[in-house]
Amino acid sequence: MPTIGIFGGGQVAKMTAQAASIMDVEVVIFAHQADDPALKIAPKHLIGKWDDDDLLQQFAEMCDVVTLESEFVPLDSLKRIEALGTSVYASSNTIEQVRDKLIQKRRMQQSGIDVPRFRPIMVGSDVLEASAEFGFPLILKSRTHSYNGFGNVTIRRAHDIEPALEKLKGRELMAEEMVSFVRELAVIVTRGQNGDFRVYPVVETIHKHHICHIVRCPASIEESTAAIATEMAVKAVEAIDGVGTFGVELFELANNQVIYNEIAPRPHNSGHYTIEGIITSQFENHIRAILGWHLGDVAQIAPATVMINMLGDGNGTPNPDALKEMLQVGGTHVHLYGKSEIREGRKMGHITVLGYSTDGAEKVARLALSKLNLLRNTDADD
Repeated sequence: MPTIGIFGGGQVAKMTAQAASIMDVEVVIFAHQADDPALKIAPKHLIGKWDDDDLLQQFAEMCDVVTLESEFVPLDSLKRIEALGTSVYASSNTIEQVRDKLIQKRRMQQSGIDVPRFRPIMVGSDVLEASAEFGFPLILKSRTHSYNGFGNVTIRRAHDIEPALEKLKGRELMAEEMVSFVRELAVIVTRGQNGDFRVYPVVETIHKHHICHIVRCPASIEESTAAIATEMAVKAVEAIDGVGTFGVELFELANNQVIYNEIAPRPHNSGHYTIEGIITSQFENHIRAILGWHLGDVAQIAPATVMINMLGDGNGTPNPDALKEMLQVGGTHVHLYGKSEIREGRKMGHITVLGYSTDGAEKVARLALSKLNLLRNTDADD
């Protein structure tokens, strides 16, 4: 059987490795730290810096194909793996079009995809010009290494510009108009090496402090809106010649309009519900895609599925008895990622519930979540 390598040892790598093990596909994790979650289930791994040439060569030789759990892997490292003759998905070419949000937005715009108005920011006066064009509020964004709201600052008036620039000092920046949306949507798309697609249901995502908190499948939207979102998501993946699983984030506007937000070139938090809620999970289809295998069915198993992220509500060490109470709630599928440290807002796991309606499934998931105590008692007051 083939061996896949994964840059990164977090929860996405862990869940990808779990899906691989079911199909008897070997996994090699290239992680930064020895306590990364994925290393708990992956006996084959490398630990070190991703720009270490010797480790990169060793990694390439161990794997038939390489993938990544975040777009923050250095481009030179991806290109080095490709130069050694090992395929990488998403490829360095795809990542180059995605990791810089300004380049990403331009690429989508060139492909005929509706995007919010945006412009590069070089000096403070550029923000004033953007505010004159977009109006307030607007968003100042770091073009790279920005996720879960980190690297974004909302500017509500002219007085906010200077502190926003100071907060993001030293980064390449862009300004983007603040979109007035009805709801946030997401679509998981898997594209095979041969161009074959599997498109998962359009879901609604609810964010908490800019971090994905709840995913409702299917989204409560018109069929015509779902069709527009699906078409846009597929077009976005095609625009960057993507292979593998991608998470496409969108905004639903008034009058059933849809506008593009961002794309993640990997299995995405908005698709974790697919492990129990869809016949073939986003992780399994990702593996199938990057290996050139036939893609699996993406039909829903139940009429509705809801996933809620377990977010750190403090700082400290995980409670080893965290699950005892919540497991008393029937119908819940619980995933703990195995992180060694809890931080405020950090994703520590997720709960998935299947049901006849999203409202009913969400009530069960919230009940289970209410019984969760992530922190050790001794750390609760830290």
